Amino acid sequence: MESLLTEAQRDAFDVVLVTPRNPLNIGAAARAMANFGFRRLAVVEPFAPSWREARSAVGSADVLQNANECATLGEAVAGATLVVGTGTLTYRKPEQAVVALPDLASLVARELARGGRVAMVFGPEKHGLTREDLSYCHILVEIPTDAGQPSMNLGQAVAVCLYELAARVASAGSDAQSENRTLSLVPVATNAAVASSGRLDLLAGVVEEAMQTAGYSPRTMQAANRHDLRLLLRRLALSEHDTRRVLGLFRRILWRLRRCPDRNGESR
Repeated sequence: MESLLTEAQRDAFDVVLVTPRNPLNIGAAARAMANFGFRRLAVVEPFAPSWREARSAVGSADVLQNANECATLGEAVAGATLVVGTGTLTYRKPEQAVVALPDLASLVARELARGGRVAMVFGPEKHGLTREDLSYCHILVEIPTDAGQPSMNLGQAVAVCLYELAARVASAGSDAQSENRTLSLVPVATNAAVASSGRLDLLAGVVEEAMQTAGYSPRTMQAANRHDLRLLLRRLALSEHDTRRVLGLFRRILWRLRRCPDRNGESR
């Protein structure tokens, strides 16, 4: 393949497997990564026996041996500036932009070109990514499949997606029509450094704390507010500079709220 990713591009791209359970699927995903030049793998809460079996398999690829094991999806994608969720739309209503797999290369190429990091997230074999998982994703990519069998095996899905990227990313910028169509689906603030997923989660935590301190909504709504806030911040496509400014603003608001006396004359 003539247009495999460069060394720098490979170092800025992570494949993330969320709670995989089948060691054969884990191995197949790692093999596909090695086939197409990808080497950074993160595994979120893997089923321990399967994970040990996959990593100890004879001839296990360096991809598995060097994989990063994470407790949460937020941790796995913290450094990414573009988080791509994968799945079918058959059983879900997406809350973010949906991109067809052939169009994904333009977005990835743009993000890598401006110094960003990309994470491509694959869900567990049984049900795919949950609604909560997808709230960490800027976009959802759909693999075109036949309606009679819309879901794919995990290892196959990883292979198909990585092949598309390895084959198309290098030449994505030359297809202006495809690039303009795809980039219009995802907001772009500026050419400045984009805030990482971890920074957005830090901001979301401070905003949520301010909301709770102000009595914004009942406790029963806190999980829903957290989910919506996570999605909102990703849709805004904040730069790192803007994220820092907004973070400072909400920290100041939170400080004032805590000092503001309540009705009994006591500080919060």
